[in-house]
Amino acid sequence: MHSYSTIQAIYSYVTKNREDGKRVGFVPTMGALHKGHLSLVQRAKKENDLVICSIFVNPTQFNEKSDLENYPSDFNRDKELLLSVDCDAVFFPSVNEMYPDEIKTEGTELGEIAVTMEGANRPGHFEGVVTIVRKLFKAVPADASYFGEKDYQQLAVIKHLVKSEQIPVKIVGCPIIREENGLAMSSRNERLSQMGKKKASLIYDQLKWIREHYFELSVSELIQAVEMSFDEHDEFNLEYLSIADENTLQPFEDRRTSNHPRAFIAVWLEGVRLIDNIGLQE
Repeated sequence: MHSYSTIQAIYSYVTKNREDGKRVGFVPTMGALHKGHLSLVQRAKKENDLVICSIFVNPTQFNEKSDLENYPSDFNRDKELLLSVDCDAVFFPSVNEMYPDEIKTEGTELGEIAVTMEGANRPGHFEGVVTIVRKLFKAVPADASYFGEKDYQQLAVIKHLVKSEQIPVKIVGCPIIREENGLAMSSRNERLSQMGKKKASLIYDQLKWIREHYFELSVSELIQAVEMSFDEHDEFNLEYLSIADENTLQPFEDRRTSNHPRAFIAVWLEGVRLIDNIGLQE
């Protein structure tokens, strides 16, 4: 597996291979890799001749300095995991490489999809995401780029970016990979205790309950029932629960107004913020 730390080096590697007729897949990550990330690399390997994974903890998308400082990082372990799934190259730039002048976001029009849920609860987060993804797409001009659906709203924002700025890359959304108890795999899970990981199964259990009762109860009744369930567990702090349209990301109360409903949730447990979602017509 090739390793590159500069934009010039990774750009030359990608462009040379594309000029040789190879199709290139790209998996952007912030490291602390798990089976969810590896599933993206494996999907990319099936659909491309060459796969690059980037590892960069982007400072502009963190709302809290402590969250950035506590974000798990083990580059040597990440490289071993990438080798295990035959990743062809890893791009691991420094902060100075990606932000040579000043660590700041670049303005962009994100549209209504970025206003609700994560956008409302993490001001400036998506601006930071779009800033680094734009930089990464310039550095790694791949044919296709792969993102997990756990960060469903982020995926929608990136699709909006690519369409509005006409960036020549295909965005591929991939299914959520879960632990045996249903907890969506996330780098943040490493900060949970073993007991916390067990208790976190409540999140997916509640999402499944919404799906099972979606056509029996009203949207407001579904939300109220889940809120009450979390109220009974003091260790959880429910930040938001939203039933929204998959395409617009706008919440609705009348199920007849959406043909593509999805439930979204953000919960705090042991000081760790966990997000998840589920389609309601699967």
